[in-house]
Amino acid sequence: MTPLTEREWPDGFLWGSATAAAQIEGAAHEDGKEDSIWDHFARQPGATAHGDTPEVAVDHYHRMPEDVALMKRLGLASYRFSVSWARVKPGDRSVNPAGVDFYSRLVDELLEAGILPWLTLYHWDLPQAVEETGGWANRDTAYRFRDYADAVYSALGDRVTHWTTFNEPLCSSLIGYAAGEHAPGRREPRAALAALHHQHLAHGEVVALLRGRGAEQLGITLNLTNAIPADPSDPVDLDAARRLDAIWNRAFLEPLLLGRYPADFLEDVRGHDFEALIRPGDLETIAQPIDFLGVNHYHDDFVSGHPLPAGSASGLTPTEKTNASPFVGSEHLSFPSRGLPRTAMGWDVNPAGLRELLVRLGAEYPSLPPLYVTENGAAYEDVLDPDGGVHDVERIAYLRDHIAAVGDAIDAGADVRGYFVWSLLDNFEWAWGYDKRFGIVRVDYDTLERTVKDSGLAYAQMIGSSAALR
Repeated sequence: MTPLTEREWPDGFLWGSATAAAQIEGAAHEDGKEDSIWDHFARQPGATAHGDTPEVAVDHYHRMPEDVALMKRLGLASYRFSVSWARVKPGDRSVNPAGVDFYSRLVDELLEAGILPWLTLYHWDLPQAVEETGGWANRDTAYRFRDYADAVYSALGDRVTHWTTFNEPLCSSLIGYAAGEHAPGRREPRAALAALHHQHLAHGEVVALLRGRGAEQLGITLNLTNAIPADPSDPVDLDAARRLDAIWNRAFLEPLLLGRYPADFLEDVRGHDFEALIRPGDLETIAQPIDFLGVNHYHDDFVSGHPLPAGSASGLTPTEKTNASPFVGSEHLSFPSRGLPRTAMGWDVNPAGLRELLVRLGAEYPSLPPLYVTENGAAYEDVLDPDGGVHDVERIAYLRDHIAAVGDAIDAGADVRGYFVWSLLDNFEWAWGYDKRFGIVRVDYDTLERTVKDSGLAYAQMIGSSAALR
């Protein structure tokens, strides 16, 4: 790896950080906002760690100017945030002026600070009222989403240039509707497949709509992995890796980029009558040209088709194993340990995997649009020291090595144009509640005080040194 202090980054390379509305905003029932599926799900017994909910989260809704000032202090060039459908159109009825006003003020605050707003339309917080009509398993939700996106563009399209339709549709379709670990907590394989297809359709509908309205940069963010067979000489392990790659990567990449579902994926899910969901013209709508592809990557997957021997260590935490195993077409997978260092999530730390992924995407998809690493980061057991600081040396190393891996991918020909660290703030980490801290800024969950961690200071230095080398 070229040392970061010596690396020259491409002109215009974008340094940023990312968050999601449901994880940071709080004010879950203020100023007209109504339940999202995460508000509803988190109230169900056993759904989240300690029964934690996003009701207050880290109160970004009321502390937004302070948080933007933190972004400016850190030298961020861009901020990737999401808009809450349940705040903008509570119950998916009429537009809520107070909800729209919050995002309008956020965009103005960012622009005044010299920070590029990077807007995500859907980061998992479907209005609960829409879920009660079938949610993403109902085709009509794709068209409701288009109408919601139209309302957001009407309010912000004069100032926002970068638009992401969906963040990690794998999680909000397969994990939410088949694995039951994420909202809405359903365990219905065919509903999950319907959600997958209808989110793809919604993406295409919105790209076409916003392109026609003049949006400059349109794309989507996928969480992608490297599916590595535990024994590459074992046909069972090779097929396990193929199945995981099909449902985790190619069932999303190929419809969006090539206008088709992978043949092996269709065979894997044949028992669920998936193809009956696809209507004439759907794939053409889904494969609208996009201007960028966001890549979220935290770890890759060492996978086997054999059960783990009794007493052996797994490479995944129990919760993530339950996320993975019910995926349609991915039964009979196990995740042996490779003995690598792990984050507090139990995820392997393997920076070379990020380089491999970014290079492989360009090699496998010749018409691939420019890439942005839209999420990358790590949770660790942070400690607030007596000196008032958070000396998170493991996170610093994680970020340094993964950013270096991005640079090496660029050297190898990958067209990567930006990097967003996850996350700006400690936050509501979905089913993990407030147990896992990913932020480069610590939040005291009692006082809501913000403290920039050493990793935040180090990231600011990385951004500064990259600018100095140009």
